Amino acid sequence: MLKMKKISQTYDLKVFTDSGEYFGDVEDSIMTANKVFGWKIRSTKNSFLSRVLGSAKGVIVPHQLVKAVGDILIISKTAVPSGSSDGATGE
Repeated sequence: MLKMKKISQTYDLKVFTDSGEYFGDVEDSIMTANKVFGWKIRSTKNSFLSRVLGSAKGVIVPHQLVKAVGDILIISKTAVPSGSSDGATGE
């Protein structure tokens, strides 16, 4: 059975890669035509993003790379930036 979740229930969810590494926290969703286009993931203390991005605040992960949404959000490890400028929002 498919369980529905309101977008507002996803804010501040912990985000992990499919290899089990803590990635960051959900800050916001990006919507287009009533569909989720992507997710703004905030870099938090002790997260993978804080180590890779340095002073940048987070990244945008395309929804296609999200594997599961429940008590946590699981993303594909291909969403992991390889350098300090890949995908950084720099807000």
